[in-house]
This record gives sequence, structure tokens and C-alpha cells, in this order.
Amino acid sequence: MKINFVVPCLLGLEAPIAEELREMGASDVAAENGRVLFSGDESILARANICSRFSERIQILIGTFEAHSFEDLFQGTKRLPWENWIGKEDKFPVKGYSLNSDLFSVSDCQAIIKKAVVERLKTKYHVEWFKETGALYQIQFSIMKNKVSLLIDTTGAGLHKRGYRPASNAAPIKETLAAALCYFARLRDFHTLYDPMCGSGTILTEGAMLVKNIAPGVNRHFTAESWKQVPAQIWQQERERARSLEKTDISFKAYGSDVDPVALKIAKENATRAGVADLISFKKADVADFKPETDRGTVIINPPYGERLMDASSVQQLYKNIGKVFVPQRGWAYYIITADEDFEKSFGRKADKRRKLYNGMIKCQFYMYFK
Repeated sequence: MKINFVVPCLLGLEAPIAEELREMGASDVAAENGRVLFSGDESILARANICSRFSERIQILIGTFEAHSFEDLFQGTKRLPWENWIGKEDKFPVKGYSLNSDLFSVSDCQAIIKKAVVERLKTKYHVEWFKETGALYQIQFSIMKNKVSLLIDTTGAGLHKRGYRPASNAAPIKETLAAALCYFARLRDFHTLYDPMCGSGTILTEGAMLVKNIAPGVNRHFTAESWKQVPAQIWQQERERARSLEKTDISFKAYGSDVDPVALKIAKENATRAGVADLISFKKADVADFKPETDRGTVIINPPYGERLMDASSVQQLYKNIGKVFVPQRGWAYYIITADEDFEKSFGRKADKRRKLYNGMIKCQFYMYFK
């Protein structure tokens, strides 16, 4: 069965998601602003959930249409083939958002979409009441400039929740973004990675998982595992496939340091849960005292910025300090993500390349120094 999917994502991560989906065997991959569209069968549904490193979730696109009135919304929703997915026992709650549209009341849109789905299913199953005690089919809607997209979520808890990070320090970076930083830094399985402001170790853990090709969702559960349309055998096969692609013969090594001993303890525990503790060494140290253990290396950091943890003058001083220790030299590359527009001035030199990314809702720049 050919299924059309939508992947919502952090702005700036559309290209790596499109690339990884193509490598997984997905069809019709098309990147849009803040989301990626693709198609595939039930195996691709499971594979994308288990293996996607940068996506927020995997949704099935049930249909799109234009709506300027509640009647348009009701009739457009009712026309869609909900019975292909939702059985007469299943749960189908509705949630979503509306932006720059004639229909701006989210609660009213929720109620109308729910009513329309119920009316559609009544005619298909010839029942007047739905108990909603079965599998969960979370309906999600987005209305942007009067264009309605109706979807069913296959994932459950967001894909950034890998399962290795039950605890973290203040202002942690999202796992999907941390993985993307390592991707943009072109991290390879023979590289040495440093994060001298590692906090709970997310960049280091995601970097190690990336180079080892450990599927980020291989050990977690997904909503669609309880669906009759995706047999348990498919999930088993896709987990086995993912594990068979893990690399064992690599020379990668990572080094993390931080001034906070509690954060370092959490970082070690997270790396252990993720199965990469043997690749990462941690120690207590200030970034101003950064002294690498090797002749070559890739440094990736997510320092505090204005919206995160520190006041502006402390942040500027921090950037000056790291500018002094991250010196240009052969075999070294430095990558820093920050929302501070004056970062280069404080750091002391212009980046070789910049990339706009979003850390949640915060617009950031990823500054790259590799020359």
C-alpha cells in the first residue's frame, strides 16, 4: 500500500531529512519550509520512525483542501477516507493549529473535524456510537493561509525522545538538532569529536550514534506499533535491519568536559544508555582551559546565549575566551551554535561559513570555522 507521509521538523533541517529518507528507500521526497513530504509502504513507515535522526515525527497525510468556513472544513474532512485507518473501536482524538486563516478558533476547528470524522465513520460502520477503546489514531490538523492538512500521527512521543536522556541539565539542546550539528560538521567514524561545554552530553552522544550508525529509535516504542495496518513482523524486521547496519570497526573518539560535575554525571549515564559510553571520555574542566588530547579534532559546542542561562556581558566574555582557545590550525575545525548576532565580533574572527538553524523557537546561526 502506497502511503503519503509528512515529517514536521525544526527549520533548517529539511535537507538532511530529505537525504536520509532517500537513503532509506522513500519515494517522492520533497522538502518544504519546516516539513518534508515523502511516500512509501508500511515498512517505510516503521523504518522512518526507527531510523530518522533529524525528524520530529512521522505523520500520514490523509488529505488537503481549502477551507474558508466551518462548512468547508466539515465537508472537506468528511470526504476523506478515514475508514482506511480508523476502526470502529479505535481512539481518534483531534489536535492542531491554525495560522493566518479565516478559521482561527482552534477549539472550534477541533470539534468540527471530530464531528466530520464521526459522521464519515458512522456511514461506513453503521454504528451510532464510538467507544474509542482500541488503538490510538491521533488526528492532527494544520490550517495555514486557509489550506487544511489532515494527518494521523504514527510516532507518539516526539522522535527526539530517543530514550537515553531521562534527565538533563538546564536548557538542553534537542537530540534532533544535536545530531544535525554533527551532520553539518561532516563528522565521520575516524574523527575525534570535542565538546568542552558538554552539559548532559547530547552533542557527543548523538555524534557517536551518528558515526556508529545506531538507529535513534531502535529501542523505543511507537504509536503505530498497535495498529492492525502495520504487523508486528514489520517492526521486528525493521529493527533487525537497523541493527545489522550498525558499524563496529571504527576509530572514532569523543571528549567532553564541563565545569558542572552533576551535568557530567548525567552525561556519562546518557552515553551508557545510548550504548556509546566506550567512545566518550568525560572530565571536569572550564572551556577557557581547553587543551585537546589529540593533534586533530572537530569541536562542536552549544554555549549559553542571551535567551539561555547567562546575561549579555557574561556571554560576550565567554565568546572572547573561546575565541582565544579555538585557534585556527591545520587539522582542526570549530562549530558553534548561538542566537547571538554579534558572536563573530566577540569571538574575534569571521566564520568560514554560517547556517541558519532554529533551536526550538529561537533563531540561531551555526558558525563554522574549518580553514
